Amino acid sequence: MPTEALSAADLDGIVPNLHRRYSGVTATNRMVAPKLAQRVRAAWLGSYAPDGIARMRAADLLKVWRRKRPLIWHARRNNEMIVGVLLRALGWPFKLVFTSAAQRHHTWITRWLIRRMDAIIATSVISASYLKREATVVMHGVDTDVYAPPADRAAAFAESGLPGSYAIGCFGRVRAQKGSDVFVAAMCRLLPRYPDFSAVLVGAVTPEQAPFANELKKQIAGAGLESRIVITGELEIAEVQRWYQRLTIYAFTSRNEGFGLTLIEAMAAGVALVASRAGAAELVTDDGVTGVLVPPGDVDALVAALEPLMRDPLAAHAMGERARARVVEQFSLDAEADKIAAVYRTLV
Repeated sequence: MPTEALSAADLDGIVPNLHRRYSGVTATNRMVAPKLAQRVRAAWLGSYAPDGIARMRAADLLKVWRRKRPLIWHARRNNEMIVGVLLRALGWPFKLVFTSAAQRHHTWITRWLIRRMDAIIATSVISASYLKREATVVMHGVDTDVYAPPADRAAAFAESGLPGSYAIGCFGRVRAQKGSDVFVAAMCRLLPRYPDFSAVLVGAVTPEQAPFANELKKQIAGAGLESRIVITGELEIAEVQRWYQRLTIYAFTSRNEGFGLTLIEAMAAGVALVASRAGAAELVTDDGVTGVLVPPGDVDALVAALEPLMRDPLAAHAMGERARARVVEQFSLDAEADKIAAVYRTLV
């Protein structure tokens, strides 16, 4: 549905993305929005619009002002909730939905905004437990056609230009919350023992995190591993997807997370998983079968969990196959979109 076709008559919902920087929230929103648009007449408002859903400009909001039939405003951040509340007060016929991924007690402003929502979606039972009202649990899904194993993982690895034969990855913005330092510390201990492996951190280094990233680079240089531990910086989405296919093992090292979409992205790509018990790790991982769980921030535990997989890449490959099967069965985008659309239908 092109932007010009938008009207008060043919729109059921608005998916706002009012955030300039690309983030995990943006990624999850982008993936499910086209599937959602197959179920309801939805339009995307804001940056990073994906293919498969109509785009809406701020000026297009005037087309739905004071119409009689309500439509959904689905917020995922505080600023989007604030805009929804304000617009409704000014006459826009919004039913307000908020998706909460946080696994912590909310600030007073978030609690105030949540009370003004018509429906709440939580991305896990853990996130739901921090809400002071009823919520529908809808776990994130992943596009298993896009996030898929390569036809030839050795050839995919060779494209990376990294030395050796296998790669271990850790994705997300380089910062302490993501456990980037835990990953680097573990790699500095393990890579000298396993010369066939290299490591990659895929993610942006923001200006405020530059001192943190520089310390990591000093550690890497001190260990003589500059060619085998690479920090890529921010990449295009397609290139990030390709990096998953180059991996044999994925290390999810976050100290805390809302959900942790990279968990299921890596699993969908058929990559063996070692994950800290943060975000949805315990909900999506069958410990010892589709991945290995470790305490957050524990370098020794991460080393102990990674080493058997590095010692036996065939075992890592088998774990990756089981991980993909689990995601295909339980964490599809279609299932996520169906459940979100069902929440919408209770309101409009």
